[in-house]
Amino acid sequence: MKKGKILWIDDEIELLKPHIILLNQRGFETETATNGEDAIEMVRRTHYDLIFLDEMMVGISGLETLSRIKEIDSTTPIVMVTKNEAESVMEEAIGKKIDDYLTKPVNPTQILLACKKFIEGERIEKEKFTQDYLSGFAQLSMKMLEPLNWGDWRDIYIQLVNWSIELDRHNEEGLIQTLQDKWRECNTEFSKFVENNYIDWINHPNDKRNDDYPVLSPHVSDYYVLPHLREGKKVFYFVVDCMRLDQWLMMKELLQPYYTFKTNYYSSILPTATPYARNSIFAGLYPIDIKKYFPQWWNVDSNTEDHKQNAYEKELLETWLERRRIKTNGRVGFIKIFDTDFGRKIEREINDYVDNSITAVVINAVDMIAHSRSDYAILKEIAPDEAAYRSLTSSWFRHSSLFGILKSLSERKDIKIIITTDHGSIRCMRGVKVLGDRDTSTNLRYKFGKNVKADKRHAMQIPDLTKYKIPSLGISVNNIIAKEDYYFVYPTDYHQYLNRYKDSLQHGGISLEEMIVPIIELEQR
Repeated sequence: MKKGKILWIDDEIELLKPHIILLNQRGFETETATNGEDAIEMVRRTHYDLIFLDEMMVGISGLETLSRIKEIDSTTPIVMVTKNEAESVMEEAIGKKIDDYLTKPVNPTQILLACKKFIEGERIEKEKFTQDYLSGFAQLSMKMLEPLNWGDWRDIYIQLVNWSIELDRHNEEGLIQTLQDKWRECNTEFSKFVENNYIDWINHPNDKRNDDYPVLSPHVSDYYVLPHLREGKKVFYFVVDCMRLDQWLMMKELLQPYYTFKTNYYSSILPTATPYARNSIFAGLYPIDIKKYFPQWWNVDSNTEDHKQNAYEKELLETWLERRRIKTNGRVGFIKIFDTDFGRKIEREINDYVDNSITAVVINAVDMIAHSRSDYAILKEIAPDEAAYRSLTSSWFRHSSLFGILKSLSERKDIKIIITTDHGSIRCMRGVKVLGDRDTSTNLRYKFGKNVKADKRHAMQIPDLTKYKIPSLGISVNNIIAKEDYYFVYPTDYHQYLNRYKDSLQHGGISLEEMIVPIIELEQR
């Protein structure tokens, strides 16, 4: 069976006969041309999987031939083979989008390597990934039989995310379904783990966090921001609302030319919702303590609009700085980017903030994309699954003011940049019936109110919110937080709302995607 079709263009083709015979013996179908004009006509008539091209030929040059072939078929990889080692020639070839560059005399190994890379590379990569995936999958299944701690679940989550991203490239339907099943199994076990351990986590001493007791939302600033401030560094502190690890990895790819990265992980508090988790990050306090010490800045219990429930984050950050005895001389910046125009304005003016002791920047775009996917059919069509949602995140970030801001800050070696999020999100696929009165909170992943009830298999029961360091509503007899990928639906118009919210991205509950979130230190290259 032929492995692929190759065209070799060289005006001294007779000298290359041994290479061509070897390629034919290895299963490649090889055609030849001795000049650019003939080669161009051959490319017009036939699609080739790989082209070897001499740079110095009688008639039109190799570089001119390269340009003309690319106009006809831009997808075929072209490897330039030349005696000319001049740097200018290499740069011109790269500028004309050459795929690889070999210097004569070439040996058989170089030629075969090029063929495997460009013709068989995808197949070889896929086979190697499948082999590694099945081996890793078996190891993960064995690990799930053992007692696991927070560090184990963090590592399992990272592995699941990496497999998911790798499968985006290979699109192996069987492996994708197997991985989806493993995600669901892991979230089932992780929910049980959180249910059994969360109260211990929140009552453990704040300064003794490890693989058994994760850093939680109130500790994030102390662990990852405070040390830099105490060293006198100027800090930019970005909090991207509702950013999952897989979405960060899409952003990281685009930032690679500008930064190196040190990544840690922490756990969002429950509920994994912005009013609780993000207020907690900036205050350095659990929600119950924010309400106790700063009741004037706690709007979460009231019927205020969602965005107003985090209206005092700057004030909460300033109180944290005061309690930690960080002298800022009033140079504290706080920016919330809700829309494109304001984001572009901040991008243009970002150097005005570089002398601040700390500048916190909240980015709402990712959260808006997640919620809009439920509200607008066109967004669900653009991002029908997890792979497409990651792609949408990458596309947004490439053109975002956040990317522009980070590129500008990459030129400043005198500042420290921290990026994190308040929580992630999960694609909710299963509805569960919930009972409650009209004063019950409206979030689809948690319900706080009087006599709230749902199946215990799908929701963690919380008789007393204060034990979870959540402010009591005063009337609560029972409260619930959704596990895995469930979402709550009232019996009234049950099927209408069941269908409306199925396959929507939500947060507030217990899942790997919502709770295990990255915090990254960026170092300018």
